[in-house]
Amino acid sequence: MYDFAVLWDFVSFAVRWLHVITAMAWIGASFYFIALDLGLRRSPDLPDGAYGEEWEVHGGGFYNTVKYTVAPDRLPEHLTWHKWQSYMTWISGAGLLAIVYWAGAELFLIDPAKWDLTTWQAIGLSAGFIALGWLGYDALCRSPLRSNPTAVMLVLFAGIVASSWLLHETFTGRAAQLHLGAMTATIMTGNVFFVIMPNQRIVVADLKAGRVPDAKYGQIAKLRSTHNNYLTLPVIFLMLSNHYPTAFAVPGAWLMGPLVFLVGVAVRHYFNTLHATGRGPLWTWGVAAVLFVIVAWLGAAPMWTGAATEAAEARALSEAEMAFVASPHFEAAADVVRGRCSMCHAREPFWDGIRWAPKGVVLETDGDIARHAREIHLQSAASHAMPPANLTGMEPAERALVARWYRSGG
Repeated sequence: MYDFAVLWDFVSFAVRWLHVITAMAWIGASFYFIALDLGLRRSPDLPDGAYGEEWEVHGGGFYNTVKYTVAPDRLPEHLTWHKWQSYMTWISGAGLLAIVYWAGAELFLIDPAKWDLTTWQAIGLSAGFIALGWLGYDALCRSPLRSNPTAVMLVLFAGIVASSWLLHETFTGRAAQLHLGAMTATIMTGNVFFVIMPNQRIVVADLKAGRVPDAKYGQIAKLRSTHNNYLTLPVIFLMLSNHYPTAFAVPGAWLMGPLVFLVGVAVRHYFNTLHATGRGPLWTWGVAAVLFVIVAWLGAAPMWTGAATEAAEARALSEAEMAFVASPHFEAAADVVRGRCSMCHAREPFWDGIRWAPKGVVLETDGDIARHAREIHLQSAASHAMPPANLTGMEPAERALVARWYRSGG
């Protein structure tokens, strides 16, 4: 069990690393092509069918990019498809979801105080929420409202608000924020896989067959790509939120996601306008700042008043967690944890400068310690990550004792 815990942590690390790499590639390409599209300029010497061109300098060379509204009159020999970034980001993200939230459902996904689910029920709801998010969005984009982009965005935002509330009523706060991000990321990849790429394949097939492609396919793909552009920044916030208890473990956390979506829209509007006109509207930064101050207030106010206790709430221990309490080494290990860790990881921390338990992890009661056995082991026994800089003077013998307790409990 000891070796498996470390190995499993590295599996999670590897998949997270892959997820970050592919996400950077996807987001970078998305931002680049939106900026390129908005920066296109007309010139008299453009070839037939070309909409505009852009001149750029980078890496010691000059680039001249020409965009065709529908398609060129002939298909070039070499054609680069931008799709793997999106697909691998989603695949690695789904893998990380399964590793952290499905395999660790009892700790990170299920909140018995909200809904006492079995592991498989929670996993089913998790997957169902994400799938329904895509199906609802796609139905909206194919509905009669599709001719009114503003109406589509308003209905989409209403769906985001409703989804955020429902997720927070079902799962832990940490999982709710993550799932709102996963639903949105699935919408983005669904746009690429089910709409943008098929439409581009239709255009390529028409060119190969000598037919003139229908412009509607490019227009539909462009609309979905624009949606992806506006959804990107909120997704990044939601994916990072699980590292900060003030972003998920407070009563008003369900409002944070929708507000962050508005922040993302404001920031992207600035840059999109900047790329299109050369001058972005500065008021968007004011709007984004005010909205983020509201988000920060929602996160901080309950912590200062002591009202936020979701991460430390009492719940019945699972059978696996009870095994850690039953270990003959538990009392000794618990004394080490309380002596070296609990001054920060407490409901009311008494380490100077710390107002709430880091990452919402409370280690005071026997139940607290049993619930976080794996994290305690990985942070203080399998590694020396905790205490930070060993400020509390944890001895090697104490770390070895924690390791023995974890192995016996497992």
